[in-house]
Amino acid sequence: MRKVEVVEYDPAWKKQFEIAASEIRKVLGEGCLTVYHIGSTSVQGMAAKPVIDLMPIVRDIEKIDDFNLELMELGYVAKGENGLAGRRYFEKGGDERTHHVHIYQEGSKEIVRHLAFCSYLQENPHAAEEYSRLKKKLAREYPDNIELYIEGKEFLVLQIEKRSMGEI
Repeated sequence: MRKVEVVEYDPAWKKQFEIAASEIRKVLGEGCLTVYHIGSTSVQGMAAKPVIDLMPIVRDIEKIDDFNLELMELGYVAKGENGLAGRRYFEKGGDERTHHVHIYQEGSKEIVRHLAFCSYLQENPHAAEEYSRLKKKLAREYPDNIELYIEGKEFLVLQIEKRSMGEI
């Protein structure tokens, strides 16, 4: 069972991202245009689940399945689209998750959404603090229920997404 743990910001997350991004770039080769650090671990000073979220951008999403075995050798488990059309998703660490990889093809609207969300939190410390407080509270309330933790964040996440996209 996955335990819900939210910890204070760790400067080591940046280095962990850089190492993982380098490994993924080597596997995907020239079809990988860039790799972004997304999610809460990418926001300096923000509390987060200690899971590094990476977002590689590729030329052709359909070719990613060809790399499943090589990524598995790095410890990643392929989950296909995992509920989001046009994405390839990988996890590392099992119940003690350490990395999530969300791969999108260049031009996907999901890229803009993820980057806007992170940028908004980086540029608005009050929003990052509000989100951190909520995550800590939910982790205390639901330490053994990731679904309720995620559900509890949903309203605020949607509000931050709307603000980040200039919708409110």
